[in-house]
Amino acid sequence: MSKPSDPREPARTSFYKQGTFVRENSVGYLMRHIVNIMVTQIDKRLESHGLTHAQWTPLFLINQGRASTLAELSRDLQLDAGALTRTLDRLEAKGLCKRERSTEDRRVVHLALTPEGETATAPVPGVLCDVVNTLLSGFTQDEWQTLMVLLRRMLANAETLKDLPDGAACAPTSAAKPQAKDG
Repeated sequence: MSKPSDPREPARTSFYKQGTFVRENSVGYLMRHIVNIMVTQIDKRLESHGLTHAQWTPLFLINQGRASTLAELSRDLQLDAGALTRTLDRLEAKGLCKRERSTEDRRVVHLALTPEGETATAPVPGVLCDVVNTLLSGFTQDEWQTLMVLLRRMLANAETLKDLPDGAACAPTSAAKPQAKDG
C-alpha cells in the first residue's frame, strides 16, 4: 500500500526530461558556468598578491578559523588530503602557513597562518564581496533573499544525495525551506 502524500509538501516535479534535455537550460550547467567565471575573476584580482584559487581558499578558511587541521580543510574544500598536502607544502614553502603538531595528540597537526599569510589573505574578503556583488548587479534585496532561500533548499536536497547508495534513484526530499541569511 502506498503512503498518502503529505499535502504540506510540494509535489515532485520533473523539470527535465531525457528527450528534451538541453545543457544550456540545466541548473547544474548554469551554476557551474557562474562558479567558473567567479573563480576566474577572483583569481585575476588576487594574482597581484601571488595567490591562485588553490592557494587562497585554504588560507582563507584557516584565517577564518573554519579549518585548523588537514582533515577539516579537506572536508570543507571537498579535496583529497594528498592533493591538499601538496598545496600546503607550497604555501609553507612560500612562508604563508605553518604546521604545528598538537601537544595533546601527536597524530594531529594544526594549521596556522604566518604573519605573511595573514597579510596575503587580507584582500580576499573584499575581492569576494566585489565579484559576487557584481554578479548580483540588478538584483533587488528581495530577489537576493529569494535566491538565497532557493539555493539553500537546493543544497539541502543535494545533501540527501550523499546518503543514497550507489545507483539508487533520486527521491524528493522533505527538506524544510531554510531562511535566507546575509553572506
